[in-house]
Amino acid sequence: MRMSTLGFSMGSLSAMLEQQSGLAKLQNQVALGLRVSTPADDPIAYVHIQELQRSQSESEQFSKNSTLAKNRLSQEEQAFVDITNTMTRIRELMVQGGNVGTYSNADRESMATELAQRLDELQDIANRQDGNGEYLFAGFSTKTKPFSGGDGTPINYVADQGARQLQISSTQKVADSHNGFQVFVDIPEGNGTFSTAVNMNNNGSGAIDVGSVVDRPNWVPDDYTITFTSPTAYEITDGATPANVVQTGTYTSGSAITFNGVSVTVTGAPAAGDTFQVNQSRNESIFDTVRDVVNILRQPAGNAIANAKLASTLQGKLQQMDQATDHFLSVRAQVGVRLGSIDAADATREAMDIDTASALSDLRDLDYAQALTKMNQQLVGLQAAQMSYSKISNLSLFNYLS
Repeated sequence: MRMSTLGFSMGSLSAMLEQQSGLAKLQNQVALGLRVSTPADDPIAYVHIQELQRSQSESEQFSKNSTLAKNRLSQEEQAFVDITNTMTRIRELMVQGGNVGTYSNADRESMATELAQRLDELQDIANRQDGNGEYLFAGFSTKTKPFSGGDGTPINYVADQGARQLQISSTQKVADSHNGFQVFVDIPEGNGTFSTAVNMNNNGSGAIDVGSVVDRPNWVPDDYTITFTSPTAYEITDGATPANVVQTGTYTSGSAITFNGVSVTVTGAPAAGDTFQVNQSRNESIFDTVRDVVNILRQPAGNAIANAKLASTLQGKLQQMDQATDHFLSVRAQVGVRLGSIDAADATREAMDIDTASALSDLRDLDYAQALTKMNQQLVGLQAAQMSYSKISNLSLFNYLS
């Protein structure tokens, strides 16, 4: 076989360039610590690497969302701690105010003044902001101050009733707070079925208790009025126009008045024409409840008529405060459930992150021992090719002619 000098040189050069290319590739892998950095390195592995990296990126975003949700819910939890403390003091003042024989009108005025301050505290909590300046209880409208009014005027909810959802895993979302309507406004009245009230224009000393449900299936939701046609007789009418008489009866102080599955008790000496309300339960804002107590405590008492109105109103409002406390506990429990679900999602995601990182390392990371051994082999091969070319290229017939 004959080989020209040019053919030999080109072949040798191609072989050396191939060895240099392989060596350069190995050096680059060693420098980066990666076995696969381009599709050409391993097309199948590269596709899987891209999928795993995308999974890692999603997990990082889920982690950020989880942290944000956890921070806001933790601040909401603290808000409920502060609400509980304020509510406890409000209830203490209400109980004190009901002791007609113990406290004077001036004492109750002082209680009303402190209650007005506690009402401001509740509004401040309801308008609390997180670390980013967003309102906790404003629903979607996190830049809108949720409760307006106060200082003697009604406190109204002006934000929306939404709940911002944050994705904390590929299959799970969690609300990062409750809106203010849910928390502070949507509180069932009375016992959740009905509420009672005394007409502030009554002329007698009759007082009505909060009542109870004795036969729920027979309850017909409506607004009922108990009217005393005489000091010893009453009639109950519904809320229709014109009103229908539901029941009549003879009044005895302290005896239960039972109708349509509910029972209420009137005590004292009502005058003819005095009325009492038994209304189907709707909802009542905690701010309205406290404001009503402030107003009733500022009304002079000391005689039988005024004392009866004070006792009836405070008894009803105490029940409403208990209803509000239960409502706050229920919402607070929801916050705890959400925080628990976030912790569970975090634990699952962290475990998956470890598995993903391990799989990614297996596909992408370089085995240094194997790579260095191969690189040394490549270097020896290149050096051998260079030496061979140097020796063979010097062979010529002219070297043997003298």
